[in-house]
Amino acid sequence: MKKVLLLGASGSIGSQSIDVINQNKDEFELTAFSVGKRVECVESLIKEHKKIKHIYVINSEIAKKFSKKYPHIKFFSGKNGLAKITKKADYDMCVDALVGFAGLEPAIIALKRNKILCLANKEALVTGGTLISKYLVTGHGKLYPIDSEHVALAKCLSKCEISQVKNLIITASGGALRNVPIEDLGKMTKDDALKHPTWKMGAKITIDCATMMNKGFEIIEAFYLYHFPLDQIKVQMHDESLVHSMVELKDGTLLVDYGKPDMHNPIAWAMMEGELQYDVLKIKSLSELKDCHFHEYDAKRYPCTELAKKALVDGASKMIALNAANEVAVNRFLNDEIKFTDIAKIVDRVVKATPIVYKPSLRQIKKIDKISRKRAY
Repeated sequence: MKKVLLLGASGSIGSQSIDVINQNKDEFELTAFSVGKRVECVESLIKEHKKIKHIYVINSEIAKKFSKKYPHIKFFSGKNGLAKITKKADYDMCVDALVGFAGLEPAIIALKRNKILCLANKEALVTGGTLISKYLVTGHGKLYPIDSEHVALAKCLSKCEISQVKNLIITASGGALRNVPIEDLGKMTKDDALKHPTWKMGAKITIDCATMMNKGFEIIEAFYLYHFPLDQIKVQMHDESLVHSMVELKDGTLLVDYGKPDMHNPIAWAMMEGELQYDVLKIKSLSELKDCHFHEYDAKRYPCTELAKKALVDGASKMIALNAANEVAVNRFLNDEIKFTDIAKIVDRVVKATPIVYKPSLRQIKKIDKISRKRAY
């Protein structure tokens, strides 16, 4: 029985992680969790999971009210609350389903405590990949990705020898605006960009899908997770999101993770530490997948993906700036302050203004993040 700390319990990945816990009560018990502003799930989780001892809510006044009602539970809140709950809670496994830069420090703390980290937070590896890699090497913690693309790659890589691999291929839907002419992208509203064709997710990640910054992040994640060079990590456009990623072998064979888009499966794979039984298709050509449509990746259409690839080459500080500027720009777009096409322009400007630091400490990462956010306004 593994004790689970769930960070981001009220979000899309968080709620589906609770489903996985509830479906496997002989394997997992929820002992701690965090929520942001959506606190309506707190009491139902307390009633359903009797072993909960630690909870974080962002608002300190709400935390005080809960603390009075549930004196047997330690409540955390405020700016440093996520770090505190990750340091002090009793857990074997941390499911990091936080959105944005907030997910980095808890991920590092969990690994420093030699815990199992199930990581849905893309930004942790984008901004702190060098640090996370260090703690994985020097400690006894374990890291399992929750992204459907990276779980798919792990499945495919388990079915072959690394020496046989030519390329990792990450699939991409292209997001809500994939069929909009390039010259019209600047006219698109947030409502347009939030209509993802296959996945239901939070606003920030859905906009990242439309700009394809999420694919840039996933390339960076794949680099740190599977240690392949950038020129062996490819993007393949795919309409239906049925192929979650592929591995191309040197003999031309494609290993394909195929299935309906449902995040319960990758979450379960990560929480079960990759021990679930699964099948991988082995094909010679994508034309064998009759119900799927594939297209070539267009670098001009998706400048954010290219900015992420360049940041990976240029150094850690550039990736920190990339993420910070993107978070600010996406938020500004969602607040109707800038145009959709301004997101890439802001990110490019901020990244160019950032000096190169190859192996920043956590303190340096936070400083670069703070400066970059200011530059993005």
